[in-house]
Amino acid sequence: MLDFSHETGPVRVVFRPGAAVSATPGEVARLGLRRVLVVCGTRGAVTARAVAGALGPVCAGVHDGARMHVPVEVADEAVRAAGSAGADGVVAVGGGSSIGLGKAVALRTGLPLVAVPTTYSGSEMTPVWGLTERGAKRTGRDARVLPRSVVYDPDLTVSLPVPLSVTSGVNALAHAVEALYAPDTSPLVALMAEEGVRAMAGALPELARAPRSAPARARALYGAWLCGSCLGVTTMGLHHKVCHVLGGTFGLPHAETHTVVLPHVLAHNAPAAPEATAAVARALDATDAPLALRDLAGRLGAPRSLAELGLSGADLAHAADLVAGSPCANPRPVTAEGVLTVLRAAHAGAPPA
Repeated sequence: MLDFSHETGPVRVVFRPGAAVSATPGEVARLGLRRVLVVCGTRGAVTARAVAGALGPVCAGVHDGARMHVPVEVADEAVRAAGSAGADGVVAVGGGSSIGLGKAVALRTGLPLVAVPTTYSGSEMTPVWGLTERGAKRTGRDARVLPRSVVYDPDLTVSLPVPLSVTSGVNALAHAVEALYAPDTSPLVALMAEEGVRAMAGALPELARAPRSAPARARALYGAWLCGSCLGVTTMGLHHKVCHVLGGTFGLPHAETHTVVLPHVLAHNAPAAPEATAAVARALDATDAPLALRDLAGRLGAPRSLAELGLSGADLAHAADLVAGSPCANPRPVTAEGVLTVLRAAHAGAPPA
């Protein structure tokens, strides 16, 4: 018996090669914006300045202060930059850190956001924001941070290094996996999630073999859009909670942490979410979904253990307590003991069981 609710966010998506320069000015004009601040990180400043050049006099400045996990002081600085520029909108160009900073400005100021992603996480399709302060990462959902337009340009991702492409892509897979067993999933989400996993899992090995393959890059970005869209309309579970704690409190890199943790959380939740696990297995053309996720990332050179990312074994119990101490929606009850088991396996890089 079907029983669900589904709400789709009002996001306009433009997807085509060259769109970053050719379409972004039109999307800004469609929103009636006259002075936009372009935000980015230092890594993506060249691309951001190309977008700023295409915007012409509508660009009120480029702010390149984005940092991983969006420290609150970084968000404060960007808000001040928007105010000083007299901005009436924000264009975020780059990966998750840049999109996250754009969301933080939109959250604080109410300014409309246009996103031009250059990686595969898919976070641009969600109303989820995150800020890190005093060693803790806070997240929330707010319609103000949902971009009014998302401009997907596969050409922007051609130069993305393969290791970052892989971990960014697995980060997107995590969004789809958790959406499949979220309490507010729906038949449409299930279709998008399974297709998103299939598209991304097929694209990553191809772009690893041929990094400049335009079809592979486009398919990965298509998968990112689908996976991000799933997270945009569902509730995050244990996987995201673990990654937010490891990133916000222990400073672990975002995409790499998702890559290491995802197979272990899925294995942990599998007994309580058999249909979701079966959908992931179908999309991966595998019988063991957690092991297939680990093998996919591992054979493409991604890290396999939290120890590789710099997490000390002495921190595992504290991390487990932090995760279990904050409630989250999950198909299996979240306990400190259960989380610690997941973290130990992820820290050792053991096969998920």
